[in-house]
Amino acid sequence: MSNQLDYEINKELGECYLFMGDFDKAEEYYRKAANNNAESAAPYMGLATVAVQRAELDKALVLYKKAAAVEETDKALCGIGLVQMELGAHEEAFTHFARALDKAAGNMVALNCLVREAYQLARVEDVLPYLEAALDASEESEAVRVTLAGCLIYLGRGNEARQHLEMVLGANPANYNAKELIETMAA
Repeated sequence: MSNQLDYEINKELGECYLFMGDFDKAEEYYRKAANNNAESAAPYMGLATVAVQRAELDKALVLYKKAAAVEETDKALCGIGLVQMELGAHEEAFTHFARALDKAAGNMVALNCLVREAYQLARVEDVLPYLEAALDASEESEAVRVTLAGCLIYLGRGNEARQHLEMVLGANPANYNAKELIETMAA
């Protein structure tokens, strides 16, 4: 049997066991997959997920970094950011979420975490370009627009925020979050 076929089978088995919550078996098969194909980031991403599930954050960070070294994807960078956020390394987390969004503007996990870190670090202005890029790249543009409006309100740019909120409410008058922000601005 070829190494590539072994790789595919072991990776799939790792994913199945991870989905079923059998972390020992998942780890075993992801390790086999990594041995079959060291040029693929997927087994390292799987191993990192197993480590996160076991609350082994330092190990997860090493594995996400290994995955990013093999293939720097938005998911690997986002994984690094998530672990750094959990470890309290907020600047580093912000940087990795931003890099993930540079690769895939519609990565909603990275975008939501970047916004969260921006408030933590008083860098809200820095997330505006990422939110604007996500408006076109995401299927959740309504939620992105409301988040953008919230950031603009926070920055004292109420007129811009109102334009975004009115766009949302024009398309979806029932949007609770947009209505709530408009009411907050009126108060």
